[in-house]
Amino acid sequence: MSSSIPPSDAINALTPSQVDFLKALPKAELHAHLNGSIPLPTLQELAKKYAPSEEDTGQTLSTIQSGVERLRNGIVLSGIHEFFELFPAIYALTSTKRGLARATDAVLAEFLEPKDGEEHPQATYLELRSTPKKTAAMTRLEYVETVLDAVEKYRPDQAAVIVSLDRQMSKEVANDCVEAAITLKKRGRRIVGVDLCGNPNVSGYWAYGSTRRLLSSR
Repeated sequence: MSSSIPPSDAINALTPSQVDFLKALPKAELHAHLNGSIPLPTLQELAKKYAPSEEDTGQTLSTIQSGVERLRNGIVLSGIHEFFELFPAIYALTSTKRGLARATDAVLAEFLEPKDGEEHPQATYLELRSTPKKTAAMTRLEYVETVLDAVEKYRPDQAAVIVSLDRQMSKEVANDCVEAAITLKKRGRRIVGVDLCGNPNVSGYWAYGSTRRLLSSR
């Protein structure tokens, strides 16, 4: 059985006491994409400070600069496809330790801190998921460390990290991500899982072997 009732109509059908009850329920977000969850004001803040990286050249730089300019000019998103078009710029804005740390702090606050006028946060527990990226400013290990530094400002029962592997990665890149996860897990850092993501039609047998190595290291 399916329903075509818009979510707003469903919410509006509730009584105020029912809405308050739902808001007060403890909620867990177990698969929050880091770069997809950054609040728009934070993206605009980072865009104003953006300077091109030595890695960004040609068509890549043009695509990034276009997205950054849209953010700087006060973008209004009318559809989800417009958000996906911004991802090259978002990845560029989080390609430094400072940018990544600022973005991670903002995402954690968005989920775990009550907004002005609200009594309860959106979630009481958050697992933040991200694919370790190697940039001109940091290694994949440093990428995960930077995310963990922000996450571990919160209690263990509030936030943790999932390392994701894309099926289209090369075996070398996937192993690099897994080694980063293993290294940090052995140091007692708060990594709670591995996510295999990307196009399911792409062969990713290497990923299953990498995941087994991670699990067997625990």
